[in-house]
Amino acid sequence: MSTKTYRVTLAAQEWHFEVSTETTLLSAAAAAGVILPSSCRNGTCRTCLCRLQQGRVSYGIEWPGLSREEKEEGWILPCVAQAESDLVIEAPAALRSQ
Repeated sequence: MSTKTYRVTLAAQEWHFEVSTETTLLSAAAAAGVILPSSCRNGTCRTCLCRLQQGRVSYGIEWPGLSREEKEEGWILPCVAQAESDLVIEAPAALRSQ
């Protein structure tokens, strides 16, 4: 299976970064100089919780720390989420690294 690359847009900041299908959103953001809040990096603490406005993600773990209702409302966990399309996310606490 070939690796694809998608564009992630942080809605409020209008920042963009690229993410491959084999990389988590959190890792791709960090590589692009975007700091998203995080702690556990395994989908349980919910520190990185963001809202997906547009696009599709999948998870490399069977049950990330989100309820079915939260998933339906568009909440995602970037530490374990992988892009399946171009994405627009709400991440108000995102910062640029120096």
